[in-house]
Amino acid sequence: MKFHFRKIANADGPLRFHENVDVSGAVKGRKDILTVSPLLADLDALPAGADLVTVEGKLSGDADMLCARCLNPVKSHMDIPFAETFKWGKEPAEPEEEEDEDLIYVTDEAVDLKPYVMESFLLHLPLSVLCTSDCKGLCPTCGKNLNEGACTCDNTVIDPRLAGLKDFFK
Repeated sequence: MKFHFRKIANADGPLRFHENVDVSGAVKGRKDILTVSPLLADLDALPAGADLVTVEGKLSGDADMLCARCLNPVKSHMDIPFAETFKWGKEPAEPEEEEDEDLIYVTDEAVDLKPYVMESFLLHLPLSVLCTSDCKGLCPTCGKNLNEGACTCDNTVIDPRLAGLKDFFK
């Protein structure tokens, strides 16, 4: 998923990308994500002024994750907005005041969008996923899923400083 910077900067219309991007390598090693489908990238690269190219669009895909409370699998669909602006030239040592902080400076003629798509995907992954908003989770003692029913464990928390008083009135 590459574009030639000079061709887009001097073009009259947008260059459209409609490609699948494999992001499974970006989540490799994460235990909370079971599977990730390839992201569908619908992007337009447009000239945005002198030595500027803007890439805008949407990324969409599915992921199978584990519920943060009960560890049941949860299907999650993601629609991720994508917008990056590329500027030709080297990044100045000291940014100018009116300069946009979100500019990505490029010096190569061919710009690969794949790392920016992966970064956007990783930034939009939820920190924790719940199967339902009222998920009860697992019993900390026996590990039973409390959504399926209550367990017989005594999970009352006693302050360790007062544990000696527990048997005082028996």
